[in-house]
Amino acid sequence: MEEKMNESTPQRPEGGRMVNAPLVAIDLPRFMEQIKSEAAWLNGPRNAITVFKSDYLRIVLIALHAGAELPTHTADGMISVQVLQGKLRFGTGGESLQLEKGEMVALHKGIPHSVLAIEESMFLLTLAPTPKAT
Repeated sequence: MEEKMNESTPQRPEGGRMVNAPLVAIDLPRFMEQIKSEAAWLNGPRNAITVFKSDYLRIVLIALHAGAELPTHTADGMISVQVLQGKLRFGTGGESLQLEKGEMVALHKGIPHSVLAIEESMFLLTLAPTPKAT
């Protein structure tokens, strides 16, 4: 297994944060504070940070201002959405669920879905990507 650090970006020029290793400690309160202090959050509808990334699993912390939406899209793998703060409306073509702190939903690959923040919210998106053919 290859250890992996995040790369520097214009938003996070420091880089060097561990995102894949045999053991990765994830300090959610620190990341929640961090993404609320960055320009993407202060000047836009949302912000996110990948806290773990491998070929088989990706975990992303996402913050949405009230009224912000992730429009209908699909994921290349199974996902879960776990609300850490706030209230979301999670919708598929046929159903809509309201999720609050401590609640979560799981969804199979390829199902169109959207996320709307009813109030300022933070959630963990976990994605198990479909393995690529070799």
